[in-house]
Amino acid sequence: MRYLLLGPMGMSGAETAPAGPRLRSLLAFLVLNAGHTVPAERLLDALYGDEPPAGASGALQSQVSRLRKIVDIEYGPAGYRLVADPEDVDVLRFEQLAREGARIREAGDPGRAAVLLREALGLWRGPALVDVAHAPYAAAQSARLEELRAGAVEELAEAELALGGDPSELLPRLREAVAAHPLRERLRGQLMRALRRCGRAAEALAEYETARTLLAEELGADPSPELAAVHLSILRGEKARPAPASRLPAQLTSFVGRDSELAALMALLGASRLVTLIGTGGTGKTRLALEAAARLPGEVCFVDLSAAPRTALAVRGALGLRDSGADDPEAALVEALRDRAVLLVLDNCEQIVEDAAVLTHRLLSHCPGLRVLATSREALGITGESLRPVGPLDADAAVRLFTDRAVAVRPGFALDQTNSNPLAVQAICSSLDGLPLAIELAAARLRQLPLAEIADRLDDRFRLLSRGDRTKPERHRTLRAVVEWSWSLLSDEEREFAARLTVFAGGATAEAAGRVCGAGPDAEDLLASLTDKSLVEAGAGRYRMLETIRAYASEQLPLSSRELAGSAHTAYFLELAEAADPELRSADQLRWLDRLSSEHANLRAALVRATRDDRPSALRLLTALSSFWWLRGLRADVAPVAAGLLAVLDGDVPGALPGSLERSPDFDEAYVLCVLAAGAGGAVPDADRARAARIVAERDRPFRQPFTAFLWAISAGPSAGAERPELAGADPWSRALARAGSGHLHLFHGRMEEAALDLSAALAAFRSLGERWGTATTLTGLAGVSGALGDTGSALACADEALALFEELGCWEDIADLLRERAELLRGAGQLVSARVDFERALVAARRAGTPAALAAARTALATCPPN
Repeated sequence: MRYLLLGPMGMSGAETAPAGPRLRSLLAFLVLNAGHTVPAERLLDALYGDEPPAGASGALQSQVSRLRKIVDIEYGPAGYRLVADPEDVDVLRFEQLAREGARIREAGDPGRAAVLLREALGLWRGPALVDVAHAPYAAAQSARLEELRAGAVEELAEAELALGGDPSELLPRLREAVAAHPLRERLRGQLMRALRRCGRAAEALAEYETARTLLAEELGADPSPELAAVHLSILRGEKARPAPASRLPAQLTSFVGRDSELAALMALLGASRLVTLIGTGGTGKTRLALEAAARLPGEVCFVDLSAAPRTALAVRGALGLRDSGADDPEAALVEALRDRAVLLVLDNCEQIVEDAAVLTHRLLSHCPGLRVLATSREALGITGESLRPVGPLDADAAVRLFTDRAVAVRPGFALDQTNSNPLAVQAICSSLDGLPLAIELAAARLRQLPLAEIADRLDDRFRLLSRGDRTKPERHRTLRAVVEWSWSLLSDEEREFAARLTVFAGGATAEAAGRVCGAGPDAEDLLASLTDKSLVEAGAGRYRMLETIRAYASEQLPLSSRELAGSAHTAYFLELAEAADPELRSADQLRWLDRLSSEHANLRAALVRATRDDRPSALRLLTALSSFWWLRGLRADVAPVAAGLLAVLDGDVPGALPGSLERSPDFDEAYVLCVLAAGAGGAVPDADRARAARIVAERDRPFRQPFTAFLWAISAGPSAGAERPELAGADPWSRALARAGSGHLHLFHGRMEEAALDLSAALAAFRSLGERWGTATTLTGLAGVSGALGDTGSALACADEALALFEELGCWEDIADLLRERAELLRGAGQLVSARVDFERALVAARRAGTPAALAAARTALATCPPN
């Protein structure tokens, strides 16, 4: 949590600061002393002054107790301590940055000092402690902070004057500071020096006279020797050092959506002499670099390397240096830059990255005043290089960018609740991965196309976004050109691997990529190379492509290779699903659930492909994944896929089935599971459900998938025959589930003693296996038994333990059902408010489950318990 006192009081993670002046004052004082223990006596003095009223100590304890509900406060014999990182307290962060900035300026590094001091002053949003001004401690603390702020303004002005920045940009801030602190002679001297640099010596001399008069009238003193020296230098006509040139291309559009990245980059530039912005094409690396460079004082030079044969030649031309005819142009650059404080912005280093790296290293080694900000699709790979990845915009920033560019081409374009624009824009930005260039190209199409048509045509994004700014380099005029530029920098082996990688949905592990793409042990090296070149993103042990890059790379994969890669993908994930299925009924089920969850998109894609091309594999996949879908509440998500497979199977019967799909018990079981999965998304044709019921009724052996009988019983009801002993497997989990099923059936028919006996035995069996879902399901039954017997306390205890297990598993449909049952227990006990809360929680869980049946049940139940 962040605490804000430099302006209106605020806390991140809370809508507002605590209500009540005394509570605000207490929190503000603890924030000022964050990380330090404050004795109770000192807190009383801070809140009440020298004469606290009777009962103040008790009131303090009560106020601290209220605060501890929203912030982390530790209490010990010595007093109270607010637990907070100084980085999260704007006052402490300001003081630290201001001290460090002043120290670094004194040490002779005005550029880095200016970055730190700007960040420090940027933390101020208004007068300090304005919302607790009534507190006894506020006046002294506020005065102290305002004095530190004025000192930071002076230090920043000194750093900028030392850098030779444009004095016209400095003047407004100095005038404002002098007006606020008219007796601060250092500020007045800095204003006079800035005016002299602007060629306004007369105004500078007038400022001196104003200061002399004020000092005499207010303090009865003369100007200090330092201010008098500035006055004398202006009278003598001593020339100020001219402001260095800034060679940056002007920008014609607003800067949108990268404020936090810009602040982080500015801080990084203050700490490192070489910073490289890396990212795929179209993420806005160049614009971010230009915005940062424009905000830095001193000399800046922009160098475009996109078409340069050699880095040294491009830098020489950008600096305006003549061709001296030297054999070593790099040596000439070293001499030209040796004694200059310059920021070089090297743009598009990727196409000559080794040459750019060599020159950058040589220049930085010999030119101590030089800093380099590079943009590239891969790192330069130099010791001391600080990398700053530039990724896609977040959802809100992407929408702001689209709207800003849309207004430029279609005045009056707006996002509001009276039209469908907001949803369409969100869909466009999401489909385009939040890539700024792609979003700008899409917004530009509003000249010719309505918004809805742009959204509908993004499946063919490269054709749609083929008209860009004619003044931009060819590689940035269209979306295809941007990706082609990156693709052209890959080796043949990297291109082939990247194209095959497009068969994955939702990313891949290195092991999966190696097996499916046929790269074997070389997969990790290839993935590392593609990551370095910003074609692939890496994180949490997985690798993924942005959808735009994936669409382009997929086009490069020949049909025969695509079919081979698709078959390998299906085979790999079928093997994973079948290996995972029995583990989902073991003590290790959480780890396997997490693994399957991370591959859910790939498993779904494999099922879709197999439904089209390999029906035997589709049936095996569906069978192996049924328990996973139930446990993770994913049935609604895969219901459309299952419905598609069911339609294919219905087209094959009656009559002979092709190849290995000839009628068999395994096929029959898969058919039942397919009907159940498809039913999660809505109604299933009566003929399909009747056929599935007939399969269950006629079956005389255990199902291969132990969950099948349970799922059918849940769907068709306790009289559907799924509890028959011959359908239960012989393994311990299946026997425990059969015993639990028997207990639930006894419960349904009101035979409480038999239900308790069977459910208790099942619970012991599931606990011995360490299996959470069976344990939770059995506890749910026992809660029903205790509730029916009038033992509400035991019923709630069982329900609460089951809820904890279901939440651990992420079984949202089970959670919704159990919360409704818990609410009924509470209503029966007369606890109507608590019952209403559980009915509301059940509706939230049902929404997360996403199944129509769960939602309908939750809404109906909530309607029976109106609020008081």
